[in-house]
Amino acid sequence: MVLLPTAARAWQNARMEDDLKIAPELRARIGAVAVRSRRSASEIVAEALEEGHSLAWQEYYLDKVTAGLDAADRGDFATPEEVEQVVNKYRPA
Repeated sequence: MVLLPTAARAWQNARMEDDLKIAPELRARIGAVAVRSRRSASEIVAEALEEGHSLAWQEYYLDKVTAGLDAADRGDFATPEEVEQVVNKYRPA
């Protein structure tokens, strides 16, 4: 392993944006997630790298959020009994 001086590492990191090759299909998926989440493509990639939220996870998450919002728009909410059932499921005995 070759350790670079700090200045060389900073220069290499700054150039990563120019050197990073992403397949067109993956670039399209990143772009679609960015649009749906109102974030930049850079933020999507950074979240995947820093937080471990893969692109597939982010797509799944957005699908579930969208489904929930669509259900709410239809007035499809949990009944008080359903809410109580969930609360009691996790309440200590």
